[in-house]
Amino acid sequence: MSGSGAAANGGAAYDVERELLTGEAVALDLRATSVALRAAGAMIDYTVYIAGTGLLLWLMLETAPTLGVPENLYAALAIVTGVFGLVIAPAAIETATQGKSLGRWALGDRVVRDDGGAIAFRHAFIRSFVGVFELVLTLGGLAVIVAMLNTRAKRLGDLLAGTYSQYERVRRPATATFGVPAALVEWAGTADVARLPEVLSRRIAQFLAQASGHTPATRQRIAADLARDAAVYVSPVPHADPELFLAAVAVLRREREATALALEQARLAQLQSTLAALPHGFPDRG
Repeated sequence: MSGSGAAANGGAAYDVERELLTGEAVALDLRATSVALRAAGAMIDYTVYIAGTGLLLWLMLETAPTLGVPENLYAALAIVTGVFGLVIAPAAIETATQGKSLGRWALGDRVVRDDGGAIAFRHAFIRSFVGVFELVLTLGGLAVIVAMLNTRAKRLGDLLAGTYSQYERVRRPATATFGVPAALVEWAGTADVARLPEVLSRRIAQFLAQASGHTPATRQRIAADLARDAAVYVSPVPHADPELFLAAVAVLRREREATALALEQARLAQLQSTLAALPHGFPDRG
């Protein structure tokens, strides 16, 4: 998501091109597929479409004489086959899969409307129809030139249909695992950190995960506020940087809760035989 921190860092003009404002006034950061990835996906798709159209045309021309089709209709038959294989079929596939195709499935992108919604058949038909001219007849040259001239890498078919290719394949965020800061290791050996309220604990965890995205002034202010709230549950309170103090508190609570959970599971394992046993003399009818 795009926050106020990005704007403060001078990225407002860039974010506006990528933001989608939902009905709940939440700005979503949506990434458009690059020109290179779009070109690779189009190569996969149209290799399949052209090969399939050629195979279908060959089958129809082979069976036409046996069906009594006059030779003067062969040209019309070829045109109909080409329209079906290069326009109707791709549009139907995109509509049925909500913007996917073989190439997009392989590369992790999807065609969506400019507002982020799923495309309808009319969007897919316009894209497929224009794609015959800009992708097939010009071997993709026109599509690449147009895509390089706009921020969302739209080809001509996208501009006419009101769509763009949204990149969906993102890395799973790594979970940061850290220990007690070196400056507070000695303090942590004797510190008493009580269980924090759920809301405060969640706020501290969110801040530590997102701290690098704040401006320095905002980062210091939030850390000081959270440290003041957390100090009520800590004894003794060390003289340390508020953010380091929060990190140490989070680690101590994590370790102690993990230890308590391990002890609880060990105790339950010891009692399992007793909990699962039948009363003395009670027959097993299972």
